[in-house]
Amino acid sequence: MGKFLEDFKAFAIKGNVIDMATGVIIGGAFGKIVSSLVDDIIMPPIGYLIGGVNFTDLKFELPKVTVEGVELAPATINYGNFIQTSLDFIIVAFCIFMLLKGVMKLSKKKEEEAAPAAPAGPTQEELLAEIRDLLKEKK
Repeated sequence: MGKFLEDFKAFAIKGNVIDMATGVIIGGAFGKIVSSLVDDIIMPPIGYLIGGVNFTDLKFELPKVTVEGVELAPATINYGNFIQTSLDFIIVAFCIFMLLKGVMKLSKKKEEEAAPAAPAGPTQEELLAEIRDLLKEKK
């Protein structure tokens, strides 16, 4: 049991796990911001342009069911909510793509700056000239 706890502690303290947890928390907050952007800013004008439709209200009502003389509320297929959630996903995915693209560009620039140019060695002609001169000296 002690070995298990030591392994778990080593795993939990690793930087990658902490970075991942931070990313999940920030991602959740970012998702809420994007959902608000879609729900409150993007979808109302789109609904207005297509005739005042609110996507979250779009649904298909299934036939009513009566059980033991009691009429139950009809079940609905809320495809408008699905459209809304799909748009949320597309916008979040696009934003994350743009963010990662920017991070990769920055990290690539840092790598280029950090990697010093390799010292220029002698050319083939210079090496051949040295060999020639050495051979002349030996004669």
